[in-house]
Amino acid sequence: MPRFAANLSMMYAEHAFPDRFAAAAHDGFEAVEFMFPYDWPQAALALRLQDASLTNVLMNAPPGDWVAGERGLAALPGRQDDFRGSIDAALTYAEAFACPRIHVMAGVAPAGIDRSLCLDTYRENLAWAADQARTAGRTLLIEPINTRDMPGYLLNRQAEAHGIVSDIDSPHLRVQMDLYHCQIMEGDLTTRLRALLPTGRVGHLQIAGVPDRHEPDQGEVNYAHLFEVIDTLSAECGWDGWIGAEYRPRYGAETGGTTRGLGWVRPWLKRTG
Repeated sequence: MPRFAANLSMMYAEHAFPDRFAAAAHDGFEAVEFMFPYDWPQAALALRLQDASLTNVLMNAPPGDWVAGERGLAALPGRQDDFRGSIDAALTYAEAFACPRIHVMAGVAPAGIDRSLCLDTYRENLAWAADQARTAGRTLLIEPINTRDMPGYLLNRQAEAHGIVSDIDSPHLRVQMDLYHCQIMEGDLTTRLRALLPTGRVGHLQIAGVPDRHEPDQGEVNYAHLFEVIDTLSAECGWDGWIGAEYRPRYGAETGGTTRGLGWVRPWLKRTG
């Protein structure tokens, strides 16, 4: 049976971020993920997580200066010290949350810098970071992101990500396969799931409706079918990861908020508030 985690960076935006933990638990989620928790004291968020009896299955490493347009540091030549600091911060927060997985963003390739140099930097940084993750008992993830939502992002396709993970060959580095991004860039989701989940290189899945990134019961992707595919593959190959619901709810606070749009997931939620 698919296991779903609410993405608190996008869902429950009608609540202040620390209050989203309780809201997700009230709706029946048993797990959450989020992007950047670094504006809040780790102990305070860890307490919210504990009070809601939730499992934190994924978080992001610091992405650099988001306001200035940075979308990760891992592939930026000359920023190795900043990258290492971001991994240290992420591992500290992950320990406080008992979070097993950390998404490490590659970054937007700087203008005038050869792509091959960025890729070399990326591989070197990831190899170092995977070793730190091994020591800390965590797993790092890299995610192909579509060029429409994030122009210039270095990593866009599944084959690229799987090639890098295969080259580095660490059990502490895996691929975060976001089916929203994958549909926009490549499509053929059933075939790709059947080819990639059995490799053991996919550490986490994410979903959203395409093209508007709302609930997965809207748009061009038949997620009900894909959930059956994932369930079958899980039984066949032993994949036991989580599916992160990383979407922007279509309902605002005044019309029911996140909770109103959860009809797609209610059959899989084990408890209700």
